[in-house]
Amino acid sequence: MTEFLQSSAVWGVLLTVIGYGLGFLINRKTKQAWCNPLLLGILFVILVLSLAKIPYEDFKASAAPLQYLLLPATVSLAVPLYENLSRLKGRFAAVLAGILAGVVTSVGSILLMAWLLSMSREQAATLIAKSVTTAIGIDVTQTLGGMVPLASAVIILTGITGNLCAVFVCKLFRITDPVARGVGIGTASHAIGTAKAFEIGELEGAVSSLSVAVAGILTAVLAPVAMNLVF
Repeated sequence: MTEFLQSSAVWGVLLTVIGYGLGFLINRKTKQAWCNPLLLGILFVILVLSLAKIPYEDFKASAAPLQYLLLPATVSLAVPLYENLSRLKGRFAAVLAGILAGVVTSVGSILLMAWLLSMSREQAATLIAKSVTTAIGIDVTQTLGGMVPLASAVIILTGITGNLCAVFVCKLFRITDPVARGVGIGTASHAIGTAKAFEIGELEGAVSSLSVAVAGILTAVLAPVAMNLVF
């Protein structure tokens, strides 16, 4: 079985799709927030690789075609934003200010933690892009000299955490404005959080999509500057 999987060109793609599909079905069946399809899919893939004793490098090479879809998927988030532009008129300044505040907080918190824990530049660079979508975060991490595999895991974990906690946090802090919700979710937990934003409401999802793109750009600009000031 292991030899068959290792010799197949795209078995990693199939395994990933099956894992996500099972996670999606479990999520719909249980209707529990912690049964996140992406999280369950990751656990399924880890379980299969562990039982079959397949090296992660083999899985990564076989699942590589999925990585090519990251950028188109990110760009496609502009569609719901375009459809809701009329509802955002007069609020763009507030939206951009909110996104900027979120990015500064995200980058600043990592640098503060790096200073308090005496992290190396490589370790800080691995964490600094945790709140941006994977397609942008990987490039930022590579540019700053961080550990890309670990950075990818941190980015995904951040997104899943945001997806699971978004509704609770909004209720806790009594955030009821759809635009404010979208900005917070998209800026803090990128595309994975945006999936939850769309479940909450169409406007929340549209604003979250905008926040993902703008936060990614701002992080790509601000992170190198901040890193050079601290390290």
